[in-house]
Amino acid sequence: MQIMLTISQYAMPVIIGYIVLYGLIKKVPVYESFVTGVKDGFKIVFDLMPTLVGLLVAVGIFRSSGFLDKMCELISPVTDALHIHAALLPVALIRIFSSSAATGMVLDIFKTYGPDSLVGNTVSILMSSTETIFYTMSVYFLAVGVNKSRWTLAGALISSFASFVVSVIIGGMI
Repeated sequence: MQIMLTISQYAMPVIIGYIVLYGLIKKVPVYESFVTGVKDGFKIVFDLMPTLVGLLVAVGIFRSSGFLDKMCELISPVTDALHIHAALLPVALIRIFSSSAATGMVLDIFKTYGPDSLVGNTVSILMSSTETIFYTMSVYFLAVGVNKSRWTLAGALISSFASFVVSVIIGGMI
């Protein structure tokens, strides 16, 4: 265990040092290249900001309007029949929109049921095996200028559903 801590402690300084040293050997203006990269990064953030704000507002409306609770209520007969804990469904639905909102819900589950409980283990597996689909698609597609997503959304939703199912199965095995 100590060797992993040592490696993780020195990994980033070694990588950064290697990049700077390599740039100096190749006679690349390292600092100027860094500043140019930061400027480009700020331009990308500025272009993405309206999309990110829109997603955050949409998630806030989705949660506070009661629509999430209504959706979970409609799906609950199926989840009850399959013995899927009711607390997992809202996390799975919010996770496709916002990781931070889903993380808040996970913390609530941990407080209520405990992190080592069946639902705590299952929600941990769920969070680590799913992605924020709409956030990821909007940010990365906007950043590279993709206008037609074709089957990306359908594939991502199917993948998230499969991850949910597998999380419930694996969570039940622990």
